[in-house]
Order: sequence, then structure tokens, then C-alpha cells
Amino acid sequence: MGKRLITQARGKGGPRYRARSFAAVGSIAYPSPTASLLRGEILDIVHSSMHSSPLMLLRYEDGQEALIPAPNGVRVHDTVYAGPGAPAQLGCIVSINEIPTGMPVYNLERVPYNGPELVRTAGSAAVIVGKEGDKVLVRLPSKKTLLLDPRCRAVVGIISGGGRTEKPFTKAGKKWKALKAKGGKVFPYVSGVAKNAVDHPFGATHRRTKGRPTTTRKKGIPPGRKVGLLGARKTGRGK
Repeated sequence: MGKRLITQARGKGGPRYRARSFAAVGSIAYPSPTASLLRGEILDIVHSSMHSSPLMLLRYEDGQEALIPAPNGVRVHDTVYAGPGAPAQLGCIVSINEIPTGMPVYNLERVPYNGPELVRTAGSAAVIVGKEGDKVLVRLPSKKTLLLDPRCRAVVGIISGGGRTEKPFTKAGKKWKALKAKGGKVFPYVSGVAKNAVDHPFGATHRRTKGRPTTTRKKGIPPGRKVGLLGARKTGRGK
């Protein structure tokens, strides 16, 4: 009987594979929507081990505080705005229907007032393309376009930390620590054919071939065997 695969153990969610969310400075969120324009101040720009970009701590005049990724070009004690009528300036939280075409934005909401979900990685930004009927067309960093509700909010600017991936790790230990902070045993990466037969269905071949068909049906198979091409539409060499 083989051991559980790492995919199975991660799915179970034990302490070894759980994200270190307690080490985060906080969760990224917008202030509660109000009927009037809010004026805020950047109290601090902080580092969070669970996020790829620096975060800015905002405090608004009604006492609300928010934590969102910091854009390029902002400083501590800068003034930002949020709410209806907010100017399309750097660091301001504005509804996408009030943002001019061609302006970079990030921290997009997919559903109005549901919290930021899209474009939150360091160095990324989406672009407001235009309007189509009662929707706003937004081009994501992946070049995919989305039609969003005009009430969805976003932050004007480009997320800072864009050069994060340009510096090499140089040591395996540094990469292990960096990925360990994100949660789970994700490094080093070991392929299935390099493992023993007890650890993986493709293991113990003593070569780089899997030794068996890799196509796997979607249903009627135990989770330990559910590796390879899951429910592949096409197999074999292309003609």
C-alpha cells in the first residue's frame, strides 16, 4: 500500500501544509462604501510576508482604516480619496466608470462592494479599455478582457514591487524559506518519476519514462491514483 501523495496531504489541510496567515500584517480590504467623498492619509507603508508587494495603511476621516497594495510613486502622509466623486489620482479608490480610458488600475472588484479580487500581484496593472453598453471593459495583465459592473471599485496606479522576480535567489535555502512563508511544502519540486513506487504511481521506473498510460478518467478512481492527464480530450501523437 502506497503512501499519501503530497496533493492528497495538501488537500486535507493539516498544519504542515497550512498557510502562515498569522504572520500577515492583515487582509487586503476596502473601506465600507459611503454616500460622501472620504479623504484619507497614508499612515505607513509596510512589508507583509504573505503578500508580494508593499502594503499601505490608510486612515480616512470617518475613522475607517484600510490595507491595500501600494502603487508606484506614493509616500507616507500623502492624501488619497475614496467614494463617489473621488479624483482619478494615484492611490485613490474610484469606481471604474469614473476612471478615464487607458488609465492603469489594480485591486479590482469582480462584484460591486464585494472586496478586491483581481490584479493584486506586485508590478501588475489592468487597463480601462472603454464602455460597452452598461458595462465597463477592462483588460487584465494576462491580456484577457472582462466586462464588469461600473460600480466596481479599483485603485488608480501600478502596484509597486515590479522588480521582485529579477533578483535571483542564488541559494536553494533562500527559496525554500521564501516559499515556506506562503504556506505549504512547495519546494523543492520533485517529479513523480523520480520518486519511489511507494510515493507516487509513476515512481520506481529508474528512468524518465512513466512506464504506464498517463490518461486518467475523471470519475471512479481513488484520489491516490488521480495523477497524469485528468479527463484528457485528446491523446496520442498529433497528425
